[in-house]
Amino acid sequence: MKATWMLVVIAILSVFNLSCSSQTNKDASQAQTQSQKAPAAVDVAIASLDSLQAETEYAGTTAPIQEVSVRARIEGRLLALNVDIGDRVNAGQAIAQLDDAVLSATVLQADAEVAAREAEVSQANAAVGNARAQVERARLEYQQAQADANRFTQLAKDGAVSSQTAETAITRARSAEQSWRSAEQQVNLQQQTVGASSQRVLAQEAIKLREQERQSYTTITAPISGVVLERVSETGNLLFAGNDVIKLGDFSQVKVIVLISELEISKVRLNQSVNVRFDTFPNQKFTGTVRRISPVADPVARLIPVEVVVPNRDNKLGSGQLARVQFSSSQARQIAIAETALEVAGRPTQAPKETNTTQAKPKTDTKSSTNPNEKGKPKTGTVFVITGDQKEPKVSARKVTLGDRRDGKVVILSGLKEGDRLVVRSGGKLQDGDAVKLSVLSESSK
Repeated sequence: MKATWMLVVIAILSVFNLSCSSQTNKDASQAQTQSQKAPAAVDVAIASLDSLQAETEYAGTTAPIQEVSVRARIEGRLLALNVDIGDRVNAGQAIAQLDDAVLSATVLQADAEVAAREAEVSQANAAVGNARAQVERARLEYQQAQADANRFTQLAKDGAVSSQTAETAITRARSAEQSWRSAEQQVNLQQQTVGASSQRVLAQEAIKLREQERQSYTTITAPISGVVLERVSETGNLLFAGNDVIKLGDFSQVKVIVLISELEISKVRLNQSVNVRFDTFPNQKFTGTVRRISPVADPVARLIPVEVVVPNRDNKLGSGQLARVQFSSSQARQIAIAETALEVAGRPTQAPKETNTTQAKPKTDTKSSTNPNEKGKPKTGTVFVITGDQKEPKVSARKVTLGDRRDGKVVILSGLKEGDRLVVRSGGKLQDGDAVKLSVLSESSK
């Protein structure tokens, strides 16, 4: 009987030893597997400055900064139109020609009239010369007559000649003086004739210049540098003064008119810089300037037109293109990261599964940190920052203070600096110091 009990005890001890040995081997195998765990694949992003304030885009249509209708200034038949839609022209360039046959004849007639008036001036100048010669002769005759009168008067006093002879000499001197005065008046009269003839020449020259100017209107030139937007008339048409020929647009700048609510207009100011995107150039950003804010709002929609001007140095922008205008935000830019970076370390507000009451609590990490009930108690979280060698990267857990959240991003108030590389997604659970493998979606540092 004792032998039987001894055998039973020996068997129990053997089974116990075998079970302990199996458990020890299992624990050692698990430890070895854990130590040889492959690096987890992670997506890495770079912490950068951003603004979480929502910015509204306003759609508008482009138009040239200046649009001009080129019109005929006189009546005439359109003989030639040298430009087509889309052609680029310079200011002063000839773009069309009207029939100038009638005006050419008018200019020739005006030129002939100027020549005739100039001939009259020459004749009047010749008459002035003759009148001056008459004045000189009359002056000499007067001097001679005055000398004779003085001599005969003296002789009459001496009794050498009669008093009648002296009086006759005095009368002759007076008559010569009158002739001299009359000749001088003729000179003045002829000089006035010259002046009048000269004025007629000037008037006729003005008529000639007017007709030449009218003739120049038959050559239609571009008033500004720009692009032909429309051909309003065609060759052979009879045009009257004021009829449109073509339309030009100045595309050195383009303007975009957007309609802004009266509730938002207080954020817009003159000369404010704005960001403009064009669907035509999706990968290129343009910067515009607010040039005009209309004082008149739509009485129904309560929208106010705002004109934005965009430089067009490369002449890429045309008319009628869709433009999306975004007014620059005045909010300070802060470091912002994707909220998924907090989920890699586990949500700090996530409750254990065994507590039903805490499972019903909302996940506070998805809400804004500006909750008035939590004022003075900034939220914190943990992110994993990439450290170590580029070929063998590792992660380091770092505590951060959280700020506002919007559209899947969260502001980091402290704990990160611009340029830090952090894990935003992971293929497995991470711990401080773990080696990781960067995925192809990871952002690389510049």
